[in-house]
Amino acid sequence: MRIVRGVSFLLVLLLVTSCATLFKGSTDKVNFGSNPVGVEVYVDGKLMGKTPLNLELVSKKTYFIEFKMEGQTKTVNLNNKVGAGWIVLDVLGGLIPVIVDAVTGDWYQIKEKNVNVDFTSPGKFFPSPSPL
Repeated sequence: MRIVRGVSFLLVLLLVTSCATLFKGSTDKVNFGSNPVGVEVYVDGKLMGKTPLNLELVSKKTYFIEFKMEGQTKTVNLNNKVGAGWIVLDVLGGLIPVIVDAVTGDWYQIKEKNVNVDFTSPGKFFPSPSPL
């Protein structure tokens, strides 16, 4: 009887949740670095700390990042994307997982996981590519 209850509970849990909600969650870790270290990092206008800095950001949002040092400012937009793998897994699971991930936004992920800026060289700033 206990095994039947356990299996039933797991089946219900899988039906009312979705893949991204279960395995990924609603946030992504993003690492901010700079040359030299100690540059102020602003996320959507709010000072979050100095580099090196690791933040957990809500995946379904986009962010405006400012790096400030000695009167200089470099900016970047952090964008998100829908993880195609989560959609495929949700579709295989049925309509409910698709709805849950769509509503919660858990199938989104922030594109850049590492953002670095170099204040020692002039020119346009680009976020560094995320490692595979």
